[in-house]
Amino acid sequence: MNLFAERNSWIDTENAFKIGPHIVRVEQQKKAVIKLNFGEPDFSVPKHIKDEIKRQLDLDNTHYCDPKGLLSLRTAISNQVNETRRLQTNPEQVVVFPGGKPSIGFAQQVYCNPGDEVIYPSPGFPIYESFIRYVHAVPVPLHLNESENFTFSPDQLANLITPKTKLIYLNFPSNPTGGVASQSLLEETARIILERCQPDVRIYSDEIYEKIIFDGQQHHSISSIPEMTERTIIASGFSKTYAWTGGRIGYAVFPTVEEAEVFKRLNINYFSCVPPYNQEAARVALESPLSKQSVKEMVETFESRRNLILQQINEIPGISCQKPGGAFYLFPNISGICENLGLIKKHHSLPAEEQSSPANIFQMFALYEHQIAVLDRKSFGKIGADGKHFLRLSIAAEQSVLEEGVLRIKNAGEDTNGLDRFLKERPDLNST
Repeated sequence: MNLFAERNSWIDTENAFKIGPHIVRVEQQKKAVIKLNFGEPDFSVPKHIKDEIKRQLDLDNTHYCDPKGLLSLRTAISNQVNETRRLQTNPEQVVVFPGGKPSIGFAQQVYCNPGDEVIYPSPGFPIYESFIRYVHAVPVPLHLNESENFTFSPDQLANLITPKTKLIYLNFPSNPTGGVASQSLLEETARIILERCQPDVRIYSDEIYEKIIFDGQQHHSISSIPEMTERTIIASGFSKTYAWTGGRIGYAVFPTVEEAEVFKRLNINYFSCVPPYNQEAARVALESPLSKQSVKEMVETFESRRNLILQQINEIPGISCQKPGGAFYLFPNISGICENLGLIKKHHSLPAEEQSSPANIFQMFALYEHQIAVLDRKSFGKIGADGKHFLRLSIAAEQSVLEEGVLRIKNAGEDTNGLDRFLKERPDLNST
């Protein structure tokens, strides 16, 4: 008998965390790393939210609570969703989770039988693809086009839908690309779904970056389109908008109370409940008039950084980068750098056990030789990603740090001798 069940080989991970030990090793052996790998705002949780956490702790609000989520928070979420998306949800359709991730995997467990197909954006948040084979479903990547600023055409989606389609993930604003969906794109997407999908196909609309959007644009949700409300799961949370990644408060609003109850049952089995003191603080985040200004200041800072760093990175020979409309990432195309370094040819000549992708080799080379941590294209969906050479850079860092990071990427892109030395030594594959 094997120690581990076979299914453990079917679930993947998130490279933003996986690269951590490499960063530690580089910092121990060389010098400090510029860390542009994590999707985490570099701001503090707004003071009025922190004050509420402290107040709730002083009230001893530290015990078990409703596994579905506190009614006070679910009411605030329902009200906010109704106001921003012109819906009529009620608190019983809302489930609170410890972060945004659980509902992603739970959705596949709840809705998918073996052999059902899951459509998801690629590049996209890696947990979409990670879970699919674990539940014996079939992954169907919806590849986002660089030429369309990392959105997709309705025809692309239509060509992927089959009678086996059961779950479709959408994510706007997008991680890792910062792509933003227009109202017209969502309307055309809804038309395709209504024409081609059975009513029991669910749309998982990941809207966790909904407040981080630039250039005076507005966030649009497919849930607001007629006949889509009863098919759409609206997923969001507090990690990004309120710079509160450690608080682990996410939520989903389901089309029916019946579905919400199923997800509540999974909460009971996995987590019991989410800490009530954080839930009450999340309610304050939604309801307090102080939140709007705090979020506005953060978003304006991200937009200013985006403008500066986008210009600088597009000045690097061998790099081109689309202008993201939201989130806090850049997703530059490094095909030119890979060509200039001879990396594509060198990658093909590596032994099979040392091959990954040219962008991954560049990612690890840049970390070990130039102390800059970024993520490669395959960190955001592996299926069908061969030949696509991109990096994700988080702009959630001080401007001076970002500028130094861009300089290090530029230097790495010109360092042919350093790359040859790296490929000879492969410290990223040596655990000692």
